[in-house]
Amino acid sequence: MLSFYLLLGIMILGSIVAIETRNILSSVISVGIVGFALSILFLMLGAPDLAITQLVVEILVLVILIRATISVDNTAIEAHRNTFAVVSSLVFLGLFLVLASYAFLEMPEFGEPLLRTSQHYLDNGLAETGASNIVTAIILDYRAYDTLGEVTVLFVSVLGAIVIMRRIGRKRVAKSIEGTSK
Repeated sequence: MLSFYLLLGIMILGSIVAIETRNILSSVISVGIVGFALSILFLMLGAPDLAITQLVVEILVLVILIRATISVDNTAIEAHRNTFAVVSSLVFLGLFLVLASYAFLEMPEFGEPLLRTSQHYLDNGLAETGASNIVTAIILDYRAYDTLGEVTVLFVSVLGAIVIMRRIGRKRVAKSIEGTSK
């Protein structure tokens, strides 16, 4: 329970730093810390599918935001490139090790089931849904809204990555700016 409140505190602190800081890169890193802590919370609450989805989306969003941030604000990194890289790597490594140790301590003992809901699905799934495949019955009958939400999140994140990282639109804008300045 202590690790739950510790992660909530880290998320609140990261949110405050993301809102209050004037450096864009620090804000993006703080948002990444909040998302990573949220994925660990999902894992601790017994929702590994949400944790994986959150982690994938968080990594994709951070890559896009850091790329956009570095192209906009290079002064934050150029001044102390070596010390920034070393310090940020050590902070994230330490944070990861602490949170991973808390996550391992919260896991059930060896031999105990991780998820008790799955036994209900296995015992009653075919009778309640009438499906011939239990995996399909679980995904489409029991977890339909959850699956729809995950697919929507993945689709929107990929669509956002395509929109931000495309080069054709940027070339056209650059050419039209050059053409109007002549």
